[in-house]
Amino acid sequence: MSSERETQDKPVFLIDASVFVFRSYYALKPEWFNRRNEAVHAVYGFARFLIRFLKQTRARHIAVAFDESLASSFRNEIYPPYKANRDPAPEELKKQFVYCRQVAELLGISTFKDHHYEADDLIGSLHKKHADAGHKVCVVSADKDLAQLIRPDDWWWDYGKSKPLSYDAITDKFGVKPEQIIDFLALAGDQADNIPGVKGVGPKTAQILLHHFEDLEHLLNDYRQIEFLSIRGAKSCMQKIKQHQEDARISKLLAQIVLDVPLPNGAIIKRQNVDEGAMQTFIEDMNFGPFLRRELLTAAAL
Repeated sequence: MSSERETQDKPVFLIDASVFVFRSYYALKPEWFNRRNEAVHAVYGFARFLIRFLKQTRARHIAVAFDESLASSFRNEIYPPYKANRDPAPEELKKQFVYCRQVAELLGISTFKDHHYEADDLIGSLHKKHADAGHKVCVVSADKDLAQLIRPDDWWWDYGKSKPLSYDAITDKFGVKPEQIIDFLALAGDQADNIPGVKGVGPKTAQILLHHFEDLEHLLNDYRQIEFLSIRGAKSCMQKIKQHQEDARISKLLAQIVLDVPLPNGAIIKRQNVDEGAMQTFIEDMNFGPFLRRELLTAAAL
């Protein structure tokens, strides 16, 4: 019983891989090459991130979610321009994502990917499963969309940029409660994901509206009350909400994380025993030097 309680007291860590792979790809010079002369600097950086993370957290329940649905997710079916403003990832980076997933698995970490759902949805579904089982959860990402998952016992952590943020700290950072993030994006939009929002409604106005109405449905049902709020251009704001209700609803669908994605193998995310021989083979194939070899083998044994 004590070991079960101890396990539940330790957070489950759910990592959004993309941000850390991209950071490594663009921050490091392409000075590392594997045996096939392919650039692997993003793999090097991502491996070092995982090493630091495991050393710092001693995580026992941990998963990494990868994006494989940039142009093929269900959101593109709802709204074809979704994320269409992004340039395709370079081919050499696409190859490195495969190796990044491999190094995570070699460290005993469960990985998840899907062509129909995004990494956010995989993390959301893992979060629900483990939160419902009584675990505290730490979502590791720079993506504010994922803050919508956070409950009072959880954390959102942009690792390497800030300390873990609690429910209240997220509220202070974004000006709305975590559960209001979806409606905030439905109103203000999200340029990074090409979510339209309501034209002419910016972040500050969205915050004020949600402070008053609490959620999007109440706002859309009672939008005539906006005219009487103490905000600049209240009448104009009311008209914008009236005219762009459908945009707000579509934007909410795009911003809302799916919590019931079918997950393989029962979504088991307990760290697995490491195959040291397979790790050695991978290190040799990547042409990693003695420093990273030693660090990877040390992290594998944690």
